[in-house]
Amino acid sequence: MLELIKAGGWVMLPILVLAVLALAIILERFWTLRRREVLPPGLGEEVREWARGRNTLDPKHIDVLRRNSPLGELLAAGLDVRHRPRELIKERIEDVGRHVAHRLERFLNALGTIAAVGPLLGLLGTVFGMIEMFLGIMTTGVGDANQLAGGIGQALVSTAAGLCLAIPALMFHRYLRGRVTGYVVDMEQQATQLLDALDEGAAAPPAKPARARKGEA
Repeated sequence: MLELIKAGGWVMLPILVLAVLALAIILERFWTLRRREVLPPGLGEEVREWARGRNTLDPKHIDVLRRNSPLGELLAAGLDVRHRPRELIKERIEDVGRHVAHRLERFLNALGTIAAVGPLLGLLGTVFGMIEMFLGIMTTGVGDANQLAGGIGQALVSTAAGLCLAIPALMFHRYLRGRVTGYVVDMEQQATQLLDALDEGAAAPPAKPARARKGEA
């Protein structure tokens, strides 16, 4: 393996650095984007039960909900302005949702850039390998097979290394972006259901006050 890296020339160094960076991003995103961490099961139904009893909401519970998960942060934004009209609540949820989606997509642009740069670095190594080969021909002629083999080897190794970097990076980039998109759609559904629950809570008739017992002032 070390011999192959040496054969690829100096361009192998940035390719290896980008490979380590891509692996770190992939592992970090897989850990962060676990479904139970982004969309805790049962959380949406629990919050809707809170919303139906509008006067029982505790600000401390809302703060805990906000720190619970990305979905909790989104739903807490709606509960913060629950006494306002539906359109204003929806605008607040959409505004917070954009920030949440941006955080879920963290590092994915960098991973996509690595996927795009990998083949270009491989091509650059190929060009330098061919240049080295032709310079060798100019110096020693076509009779030196080792010189020709070295230039061709550098071209092939660097190209293969660039593709080995780009293909997995592109696959994981598309997969992780699709996962984020799915989470965003699910959070939109949860937000819509929360708005409906808030409307139900607003439409519910207030509890009738208890009648005073006979003899009470």
